[in-house]
Amino acid sequence: MPAWPATEAAAVAEQHRLRALVDPTGPAPADGALVAGVDVAYDDERDVVVAAAVLVDFGTLETVEETTATGPVSFPYVPGLLAFRELPPVLDALAALRRRPDLVLCDGYGLAHPRRLGLASHLGVLTGLRTAGVAKTPFTFTHEEPGPARGDWSPLLDGAEVVGRALRTQNGVKPVFVSVGHRIGLAEACEATLALAPDYRLPETTRRADSLCRRTLAEAGPHTEARS
Repeated sequence: MPAWPATEAAAVAEQHRLRALVDPTGPAPADGALVAGVDVAYDDERDVVVAAAVLVDFGTLETVEETTATGPVSFPYVPGLLAFRELPPVLDALAALRRRPDLVLCDGYGLAHPRRLGLASHLGVLTGLRTAGVAKTPFTFTHEEPGPARGDWSPLLDGAEVVGRALRTQNGVKPVFVSVGHRIGLAEACEATLALAPDYRLPETTRRADSLCRRTLAEAGPHTEARS
């Protein structure tokens, strides 16, 4: 892998290079598959970031394994380049898992990104893992409000181009925004997201990873409020 970019220009160039390697097709996981959720939390005062990876049985939703990784923030905050801040600890947390995930859901974006390489796609290309992004907001893209029922969706659009879906995971609750990361299709990524979100707006993988990285940051010592 090339050296980690140190400047904004180098990071943008790396996104353009890796975008050509994204595969936006592939199946949803089957029962018995292992799905990982990854998330990060920051301590701005100490310039520390914690990543968590939680491995869940896709059929039963039981937590199988969980890991964390802590390190310094390695890249400045630049909209559209968050992967360069978050991927180093995320990669470390995933590498510490004893079992390889069949799918990784990221709290963020995949192809729903100005250069079509959000964190989920970037992670998938670097590792070869099947990945998808499930975000809480539509970033800079537009969508019509989906129907009110669980499973209803509408296209997430960049102009006329479909970059993801606004997906209703619970009746009458705000949608999440699903986009392909790598080696999975958009419909299949939505299918997996719904299966992992039987009771809440966010998939269980994201909920558990968020909780784990916040707990880990809190246990590390005095800090400002955790921010994810």
